[in-house]
Amino acid sequence: MDILSEALASMRTAHPSSVRTEGRAPWAMRLPPVLGAGFHVVLYGTCWLLPAPGAGFAPVALSPGDVVFLRDGGGHVLADHPDSPPVDALSCPVDAGLPIGTVSVGTRGIGGLEGGGGARASLLCGNYHLDQGRPHPMVGQLPALIHLETRHGRHPQLAAAVQLLGAELENPRIGSTGIVPALIDALLLYILRAWIEDQPAASAAGWAAALRDAAVAPALSAIHESPAVPWTVESLAGRAGLSRAAFARRFTSMVGEPPMSYLTRWRMTTAARLLRESEAPLTAVAAQTGYGSEYAFAKAFKREFGQAPGGYRREARTAA
Repeated sequence: MDILSEALASMRTAHPSSVRTEGRAPWAMRLPPVLGAGFHVVLYGTCWLLPAPGAGFAPVALSPGDVVFLRDGGGHVLADHPDSPPVDALSCPVDAGLPIGTVSVGTRGIGGLEGGGGARASLLCGNYHLDQGRPHPMVGQLPALIHLETRHGRHPQLAAAVQLLGAELENPRIGSTGIVPALIDALLLYILRAWIEDQPAASAAGWAAALRDAAVAPALSAIHESPAVPWTVESLAGRAGLSRAAFARRFTSMVGEPPMSYLTRWRMTTAARLLRESEAPLTAVAAQTGYGSEYAFAKAFKREFGQAPGGYRREARTAA
């Protein structure tokens, strides 16, 4: 079971949205907060990412091939230089085109900036629509900003994805409208995989350690793969090859909550996803998430979500 993919899929509320940004120095663009998580890929040139006050990270200089992931989608500024005066992104017109719309910043007459005859920068900017109201604890443990460099042979798979994206955006061809969204979707997994693998094994903590731990990872995989199984701390500890007490301590220290609490969380997460994305009757949803009756399931679901499963399904369908 690919726990990383499953955890992200459980939070998705829509496909990623993105736009290509073209800047000619001097330029600066203020991006508002977004629901979910933000990202930027530098396709060409250099720029700065300047956080809003209290964002939890310092200004970052970005170079070609760099990828940044903003966990909470907070507002920030992209600029050729920290001193360039920013304009609001919404004031910059978008030119529709294949395979993605393009925002032009810093060219004469656009966004109120004169000049714009300097160095060119090209970026892919966007956000992943993730439910931040009920984030998976793995996402909650991520740093506010992940900055990954793909130059000099670092993160070759991520670098390949960036290069493919750049090629499709620079020279759209047959199939680009399908290829680009798929690459952007896959980019999130490449980003998080690269970040997790960057954490030194000796000092890794939390989910970065849990996903590679010989005892905790098999237990997480079992919970994700078969949430309907009546797991106990003892049975999960047996799969981990540890005593009940040792396993519970190790699991809790890495995952952030006890095994049975996480099992309930994942059952409810799975149930919510089934209610949103399938027509399965409540009895089937209950059975697939480890509840012996529709009544027991409905009671547990309402305790977790504050509303009955049927009401949650109707509300989710209306929002979609």
